Amino acid sequence: MTVTASIDSSRPVATLINVFTVPPERQQELIELLAQATETTMKHRPGFICANFHASRDGQRVINYAQWESEEHYWAMRADPEARIHMDQAATIATDVQPRLFTVASHHLRP
Repeated sequence: MTVTASIDSSRPVATLINVFTVPPERQQELIELLAQATETTMKHRPGFICANFHASRDGQRVINYAQWESEEHYWAMRADPEARIHMDQAATIATDVQPRLFTVASHHLRP
């Protein structure tokens, strides 16, 4: 079964929105680190659904939009020592990291 990311208020998933503030000259470095961490570690953790990385046009932010099957899966990943290594590395590039869990409350599609 292939699971794809979608923003859907009827799906009971945990949505992570993590905002990283970075010096513009390090934005791409952070995106590459996050992408590598996702490929080698995060996507192999139980409950992982997807991760998407967004680069602000001014170079000062990276947004990680990720989905986990449940909040418990997300917190288990956060406690995993291998995953923690990647999170610590990202924190050395970013000047501020603001992860928050969300529930999709409403979604709207073009007809």
